[in-house]
Amino acid sequence: MADAPGDTVAKRTRGLDRAFEILEFLRVRRQPLRPNEIAAAIGAPRSSVYELVNLLLEHGMLEYQGGDGRVFLGRRLYFLGTAYAEQFDLMRECDRMLVRLAEETRETAQMCLLEGNKYTVAMMREGLRPFRISSSVGELVPIPWTASGRLLLAHLSDQQISALIPPEDFVMPDGGRLAAADFIAEVRRAASDGYFAFNSVVENFTHCFAAPVRQADGACIATLCLVTPREDGLNNRDAYLDSLLRAAREISEKLGFNPSPARSSRA
Repeated sequence: MADAPGDTVAKRTRGLDRAFEILEFLRVRRQPLRPNEIAAAIGAPRSSVYELVNLLLEHGMLEYQGGDGRVFLGRRLYFLGTAYAEQFDLMRECDRMLVRLAEETRETAQMCLLEGNKYTVAMMREGLRPFRISSSVGELVPIPWTASGRLLLAHLSDQQISALIPPEDFVMPDGGRLAAADFIAEVRRAASDGYFAFNSVVENFTHCFAAPVRQADGACIATLCLVTPREDGLNNRDAYLDSLLRAAREISEKLGFNPSPARSSRA
């Protein structure tokens, strides 16, 4: 007996969801894996994963890598990504600003985003100084570990922030725990100040600055950041913040954000 039209649509939807889950899983793991390993990790039937992997291989979304039937993201995804970057003004504008910031400050400049309930560096330009600081683009990091996280969550209520962040993400790299209430207080202070800066909890020799990129309604959809050697960041705090805030403001205005005089001033 043939499937009803509604059943067919539901099966296709589940197949698409599973295919995207496979691609996202490989992006996060960042290494080639066998289909059976993927199936076990995402809790999916092996038969459906093998079927979808073969389909993704046929379309160039996956490629064999590393031998033993291991697969990883395919080059066709790269071309899709470049087409996206060419058409998405935010990415193009942020890349231009990162180049300018790295040249002005000689420090590492980044554009950062939320990825689900984690933070990630989406784009980066290394500084011009001989000693360089860099991060892995696309790596997922707990939000409370980052300066940007204080800005990217500012549009959420206290309850929404608590629900979004897994309890274990409040455990800092040194093993200490940041109280959720303290983190939320820092989110509110960052929203009021219009930026956030602190000594990194991930790299103990760096100082991080983050400024919000806002869309027309004022919500922070990305951040521009500077990651500096700690002593240089503290010594050049005002100059670095001025460059960073100016760059973030220019992008925000192009996205339709029209700040009031009170909003555009730095506390």
